[in-house]
Amino acid sequence: MKFATLGNTGEKVSEMCLGTMMFGLRCDETESDRILATAMDAGVNFIDTAWSYAEGRTEEILGRILKGRREKLFVVTKVTRSTDGDWIRRSIDESLRRMQLDYVDLYLIHWPRPHMRPVEMMEALNDVVRAGKTRYVGCSNFPAWLLAHCNAIAQREGWAPLVCNQVPYNLIERGIEVEVLPQAVAEGIAITTYRPLLMGVLAGKYGSGEIIPEDSRGSSDRRIPAWLEKFGEGLRRFNQFAAERSLHPAQLAIAWVRHTPGVTAPIVGVSSRRQLESSLGAFDVTLSDAEYQTIADMFDAAVKEESGGNFAHLRRAFDLVDV
Repeated sequence: MKFATLGNTGEKVSEMCLGTMMFGLRCDETESDRILATAMDAGVNFIDTAWSYAEGRTEEILGRILKGRREKLFVVTKVTRSTDGDWIRRSIDESLRRMQLDYVDLYLIHWPRPHMRPVEMMEALNDVVRAGKTRYVGCSNFPAWLLAHCNAIAQREGWAPLVCNQVPYNLIERGIEVEVLPQAVAEGIAITTYRPLLMGVLAGKYGSGEIIPEDSRGSSDRRIPAWLEKFGEGLRRFNQFAAERSLHPAQLAIAWVRHTPGVTAPIVGVSSRRQLESSLGAFDVTLSDAEYQTIADMFDAAVKEESGGNFAHLRRAFDLVDV
């Protein structure tokens, strides 16, 4: 397992971040423990969770299975439900209690909300850092302008800045290529990416035109059959590309995300140790720039804008600032 620097913090984290959303949902505590042990044996030191996962049960499971392992891990959790200052301060206390920890390494605002008060939010996050309950703070699902706005407040007030943005990214959901990733490269913002397999669509789990199993996520999430219909030809070519290189499609999909400029670490969430063992192979895959672009072009999923001139290109440009 290789390591990456987490933005401007100087912290070294594994290029794979272990997602724990399935702990307490699709895998019990025993299997969760095995998953964590296997990930750590492979060199993973980066683990992501949230207050909202399994209504707090995920953090409770982690509280038990992290014992004796805490100092070897960089632990991330999130505040959910609100961006109000009082809730931010209360939420970290509840997360620490459930995980039986004195502090986490990174504490994220989970989603922006309508009518949020950024000054109040940033002050509360700074209070959490000053209290020693987290070492760093960040956000999830923030557009580039909002992250920049919040960090301008932090700089003005001498408060802790947002050092990380956690966002969805995969071969089909590519919206962060517009401004979010270029901002990350220019300003040293860490980017962790969730949904690298698009709920199994990029893992060869579903075949285009085939009946979706009733016990799968695709039977209840209407986005999955829509993606299969829209990108069926691309998926066929992608799966063939993986097979020709003796790779599982999931490994290729994760390797593609990992190759993207600005991405610090894909978040890989699993529900079994066997699934994790297969996913770990993605971090031994090295793509050339040409292979990366060939794969991207299979799906025609880049964000398209009719803006005239070169403005759309400039919104995606990584080379406008010398960093």
